[in-house]
Amino acid sequence: MKKFVAVAVLGLCIASASASAETFKGFIQDKSCAGQAGMKDDAMCAKKCLKNGDTAVLVAPDGKIFKIANQSSVIPHAGEHVTVEGTLAGDTITVDKVK
Repeated sequence: MKKFVAVAVLGLCIASASASAETFKGFIQDKSCAGQAGMKDDAMCAKKCLKNGDTAVLVAPDGKIFKIANQSSVIPHAGEHVTVEGTLAGDTITVDKVK
């Protein structure tokens, strides 16, 4: 019984650690322009495209593009360099906080 409890507690610790928030830095861009070199830091384009319904993404300084699960959390920051706290699952961030 003690082994079972110890294994269960260890499993919960690992699960909570993997679901903990991480910090990501980057630029809030629209998905259509995020992969285009000349458009990476184009704030006016990002604001216009996101206002017209395009999907927001976070473009990291190394060029990696992260999808955003909860779009409404980042839309007000369109065209800005931000620090995002959230949980990463695959290539998608569920945002907790934007600075």
